[in-house]
Amino acid sequence: MDDLLREFLTETSESLNVVDAELVRFEQDPNNSKILGNIFRLVHTIKGTCGFLALPRLETLAHAAENVMGKFRDGMPVTADAVTVILATIDRIKKILEEIEAQQQEPNGTDGDLIDTLGRLGRGERVAVPLAVPLSDSEEEPEAAPADQTAQVEKSDNPEKAAPERSEEGRNDRLTTHSIRVNVETLDYLMTTVSELVLTRNQLLEIVRRNEDSDFKVPLQRLSNVTAELQEGVMKTRMQPVGNAWQKLPRIVRDLCAELGKDIELEMRGADTELDRQVLELVKDPLTHLVRNCADHGIERPAARLAAGKPAKGTIRLSAWHQGGHIIIEIVDDGRGLDLAGIRAKALEKGLVTEAQLAAKSESEICNFIFTAGFSTAAKVTNISGRGVGMDVVRSNIEQIGGTVDLNSVPGSGTTFTIKIPLTLAIVSALIVEAGGERFAIPQLCVLELVRAGNGGEHRIEHIKDAPVLRLRNRLLPLVRLKEVLHLGESNNENGFVVVIQAGNQVFGAVVDSVLHTEEIVIKPMSSRLRHIVTFSGTTILGDGSVIMIIDPNGVAQALGRVVTAGHPDKPELESHDGDSDADTVSMLVFRAGSLQPKAVALSLITRLEEIDCRKIEISDDRYLVQYRDQLMPLLRIDGEAHLKKEGAQPILVFSDHGRSMGLIVDEIIDIVEERLDIEVVSDRAGLLGFAVIKGATTEIIDVGHFLPQAFEDWFRRPDAASMRQGRTVLLVDDSIFFRELLTPLIKAAGYRVVAVASAAEALAVLKSNSRFDLIVTDTEMPEVDGFKLAEAVRAMPGRTEIPIIALAAMVTADAIERGRAVGFHDFVAKFDRAGLIAAIKEQGAELDQAA
Repeated sequence: MDDLLREFLTETSESLNVVDAELVRFEQDPNNSKILGNIFRLVHTIKGTCGFLALPRLETLAHAAENVMGKFRDGMPVTADAVTVILATIDRIKKILEEIEAQQQEPNGTDGDLIDTLGRLGRGERVAVPLAVPLSDSEEEPEAAPADQTAQVEKSDNPEKAAPERSEEGRNDRLTTHSIRVNVETLDYLMTTVSELVLTRNQLLEIVRRNEDSDFKVPLQRLSNVTAELQEGVMKTRMQPVGNAWQKLPRIVRDLCAELGKDIELEMRGADTELDRQVLELVKDPLTHLVRNCADHGIERPAARLAAGKPAKGTIRLSAWHQGGHIIIEIVDDGRGLDLAGIRAKALEKGLVTEAQLAAKSESEICNFIFTAGFSTAAKVTNISGRGVGMDVVRSNIEQIGGTVDLNSVPGSGTTFTIKIPLTLAIVSALIVEAGGERFAIPQLCVLELVRAGNGGEHRIEHIKDAPVLRLRNRLLPLVRLKEVLHLGESNNENGFVVVIQAGNQVFGAVVDSVLHTEEIVIKPMSSRLRHIVTFSGTTILGDGSVIMIIDPNGVAQALGRVVTAGHPDKPELESHDGDSDADTVSMLVFRAGSLQPKAVALSLITRLEEIDCRKIEISDDRYLVQYRDQLMPLLRIDGEAHLKKEGAQPILVFSDHGRSMGLIVDEIIDIVEERLDIEVVSDRAGLLGFAVIKGATTEIIDVGHFLPQAFEDWFRRPDAASMRQGRTVLLVDDSIFFRELLTPLIKAAGYRVVAVASAAEALAVLKSNSRFDLIVTDTEMPEVDGFKLAEAVRAMPGRTEIPIIALAAMVTADAIERGRAVGFHDFVAKFDRAGLIAAIKEQGAELDQAA
């Protein structure tokens, strides 16, 4: 059953039960305006909801009852017969609700008997009190029962006769069994109690660990499982759809459109994705600010969008999905992107960086200046923006709940904000570490990896200007010694464990003495006397009863003077300490696929390493496909011996460029190595560059360039980002929205930008706005001004005389072709010949290239 309909049935059933009781009270106290107002309000609400859900029979019946209640408010006398009629109406509504619950739709019928009775009652006429409430007018009803027969029914004590009545009551009660209303404080109390139970469970398990032969081992294991199930069940009661935080956004966007003179469509996907109520409340304001920011700063006005070859209507898309123990919320706009030049100038003006420091920063690091307090590139202050307040609060609020905000912007194409937040804040998994003889908990949500550092190992701690760093996969990772940050003494030990932590957009390593274990912990608030210590976010109780502090990664990050931005491993290569021995080394990913012989590919070519659920992999036209980040990604096998797994997770190497991705199917990832790449034996086999010795083993070096065109034929013909912005733009003119929606994605898939308009008048207005168009595709049969007259008008416009025009016609006849040539059509294509249309567009594009 639809969630909205189920909620309606539950609430309406509750309201009807209240109306039942209130009507009886009202009959006894007809002058009580408070009771009457409550009844009228409940009936009015039921009527309005029925209209919203397109339930006309219920709406009409409730409306008739509402009219009578209105007459009561106007002073009409309240009689026992009138109350009986209204109660009969309530009973009829209940029966209709039962049918809706059973059949998922409103039953047929008009309820003319009751509506007529209610109408006469409202006009002050005397009415006969109905003896029954049949569901449909079509059912036969006895006009009058014999008096003695009626008396027998009333006096019958036969339980079999009474059974149907009890059954009716049971069906009425069934409507309210789907859900119950529970006070939020009750749920919070349950969560607190379960948290205490988890702590007790941990303590008991710790006792069993110290006494392996204990008789309590098996029952405690069972207790642990039941506790975990109870914890999960209570967590579900606190879960709410993230769409609850989006409810006010359509109204906000609408108001902004009216105020800013923009046309914006708000798309919302994954609104049913659930997360903890507490987290939901904390992300409402950041989400609202980000959407306002996209509408104000990101989306251009319609004229500017048309001039840039974009649709007049801008789009802001909100998406949400689960990923591990997190929820990912993505806010994407197709606007102008961030003004990097303006951000650079503002950063220099505010003294945030020097010119030398600015020159060394990547585009991503420059974009992140917008999260600085007081930073704004707005030319003037308005009631929407310009004060530099908001984006810094967005980041701080998200980071306070252990989340991160990532930003990606492409000038001219749009901006993407990606928020990653934990599903819950009550019970989390933590890594228990030791530093300076004390134990601490680090939330696992922010732990990226563990590295063992030592002088004799692969990873060693080095110093640059007395600052400790770790060489980790072609970049220097800044380190902080947890012992020193927490003022537990000095630490000069170069051996130990490095916990690689991500805090916001920063990645750093925390050096600890030892890593003990992982444990589910219950977060307890800190004492008010300790809340000024930024390195701690709370406390917890371990299984052995010890109270330890929970590390706040954001607070520890403040101890660093230098940080590395997450997601940018392509920093300048590390300086060599061994002459030129490292100059020719390459980071290689070693894996197996098909055969047992290891294979390798340059790590810099790989966008991501993914593990895809085998159930999500589809086969279409003998090709493996998977939905990956709102797109279809082809999956290719390296050779005939490689096969997909039957179940579980399938490792995939993802290669991406210009918004498209391809995946290579592998069996397992072996290692990431740094070695000189010397291909000693060249191979003639397709997809294989040759063989090299890596880590003492003969390894096949994969030719990724062989597989890319197999995924997309035009992969290597795709222009770079700069030339894409200057690509061909097609003006599509068709009065049918069906054909505009049909042909627009088809032409876009061929590599062209498309501006679609609904009439010749709109097309001429767009052409007069000096927008650049390389080609016009127009329907020949349109109201008012058809395609032939449009072509004549275009040929008469200065600067548009040579623009190619392709005609779309339902019927391609010799007369139409002849008339088209006369007005200046370059080609004539049947409206349903999609392949012919793309061929004609490409042909005209080739001629334009030759002319250029």
